[in-house]
Amino acid sequence: MLVGSADVARLAERAGTIESWATESLRLENVETLTVVYEIESAGAEDLLLPALHPTIPPIAAWTFHRAAASSAGPFTLAELRIGCRFGVRPRGFVAGAFVDGAGAASLLSTWGYRAEVADVRLQRFYDEVIGTVAIDGRPVLAALLLDPDPLSPSDVQQIATMVLARTPRGIRLVQVEPELTIRRAERGRPRLDHFDAAAWGADGVRPAYAVSASTTVSDMTVPPIRYVAKPDVLAFEGTEAVP
Repeated sequence: MLVGSADVARLAERAGTIESWATESLRLENVETLTVVYEIESAGAEDLLLPALHPTIPPIAAWTFHRAAASSAGPFTLAELRIGCRFGVRPRGFVAGAFVDGAGAASLLSTWGYRAEVADVRLQRFYDEVIGTVAIDGRPVLAALLLDPDPLSPSDVQQIATMVLARTPRGIRLVQVEPELTIRRAERGRPRLDHFDAAAWGADGVRPAYAVSASTTVSDMTVPPIRYVAKPDVLAFEGTEAVP
């Protein structure tokens, strides 16, 4: 059985912090989302994931942008890099890095364990392409595109929950973030990754190899309070804990 081999202490250096558990859901309406998926080189891929997680075969990475027009912290755009994995038998995406375009939004997202660095994050839609970009102090660190969008049935979009490593009231834990989506529009297209600075994302082991897919949606999103966390160094059936 394949499991991740990343050092917990090393990844914990970039972990977020949950001071107290959320008691209310985060409700976001008309969220525009872009997801670009690539197969990545297998050499060293297991070191991207913690021992509680199982790598996919082949290993994959997904760059996802969420643009929310309104929230309690104002409008924001979040970009995240997720590594495909399984937690127990369930597919998940482990967040290797994240950026957001405002300090208020970064604070809001920390309630769910995110450590999102503030940067210039943009999601732009044109008639023939959707473009997600991230820049730090004017320096590009990501450009991901969906080309030639075609309509897709909302029911054909697979929703995969997220795992985030964070410092919590229980210690260092993998936090399950499980958004509930009502998808209103969905499209697919050709994926293209024009630029990716792995070091800026803290993900030197992510080396994109083959384009897999690209999709874009508009949805209403509800992020409920955290229900489960897990110890990062043991498997799901042994290390999962209910919250609170």
